[in-house]
Amino acid sequence: MAAVALRSCRRGLSHILSNGGPAALSSQRLEGARRHKSTVQYASRPDLPKLAYRRVKGKSPGVLFLPGYASNMNGQKAEALEEFCRSLGHSYLRFDYTGHGASEGVLSEGTIGTWKKDVLYVLDELVEGPQIMVGSSLGGWLMLLAAIARPEKTAALVGISTAADHIVTVYNSLSLEARKEFEEKGAWTLPTKHPEEGLYDFNMDFLKEAENHCVLQSPIPITCPVRLIHGLKDEDVPWHISMQVAERILSADVDVILRRQGQHRMSERDDIKLMVYTIDDLIDKLTTMV
Repeated sequence: MAAVALRSCRRGLSHILSNGGPAALSSQRLEGARRHKSTVQYASRPDLPKLAYRRVKGKSPGVLFLPGYASNMNGQKAEALEEFCRSLGHSYLRFDYTGHGASEGVLSEGTIGTWKKDVLYVLDELVEGPQIMVGSSLGGWLMLLAAIARPEKTAALVGISTAADHIVTVYNSLSLEARKEFEEKGAWTLPTKHPEEGLYDFNMDFLKEAENHCVLQSPIPITCPVRLIHGLKDEDVPWHISMQVAERILSADVDVILRRQGQHRMSERDDIKLMVYTIDDLIDKLTTMV
C-alpha cells in the first residue's frame, strides 16, 4: 500500500522565494502571464479531430496540464503554470481535449477513452521526455490512465481535485429506480454546483464506456512521485477520492495535501501558489535524482 503523508507543503518555500521563483505569484506576474501567452497551435491527426494547444519550449522535466471536463486550457491554473514554467526555463504544454475549447469535435460525442487518446497523443507526439502531469478534476483521472499507459513518459503526477472514477461512482450510487428511469430516457442529467455551466448530460453509452477506465477497484501500477491536492469544501468531487487514489497507487512517494477552505476549482490565489510550490518541489526532487 502506498504511503500517504498529510502535509502543509512548506518544504522548499524559502528556496523558491530566495531564488525569485514565481515571485510569489504576484498580481503583476499573473497579468504578465496573460499578456505574454504562448500562441495557439493545432495538431492534425489522421481521421481524428485537430487538437488545440499552447506550448513553451524549455528544459526537462516538462510540465503538461490536463484540464477538467467541459473546461479548457485558458483557466487560471493553466495560465499561472505557464508563467511559472517560463520563469524557470522548463517546457510546458496545455491543450484542449476533443470537443473542448478550441479543439475540433463535439463535447457530447466524447468519451473517457477519447480523451485518454488525446493525452497519449500529446505525450507521444507533442512533448519531449518525461513530464510532470498536472491533472485537474477529470484531468486527474486522465493523468492516471496516461501514466499507466506511458510510464516512460511520466516523471511525476500532481492531481488537483482528482475525479478518478467519479462519474461512474456517482451514477452507480443512484437507486435502481432512478437508474432504470435514466436508462429508459437514454441519458443522465447531472446538475453542477456552478450555475454558469448549466447541466451535464451523459448518455448511457458514455457511462458504459467510462466503466472500462475505472482505476479504484485494484492496485494502480504507478511508481513515480505523486502529489494529490484536494479541498475539504469540494462539493463536486469528494476529497476522499484523492485518499482512495493514494491508497491504491503502488508508488512509495505519495503525498495528499488537504486544504481546509479549498473548493473544487482550487483557483484562489493561495490554491495556485500551493500548486506551483508543489510542482517546484517535484522539479527539485527530480533534477536532484538525475
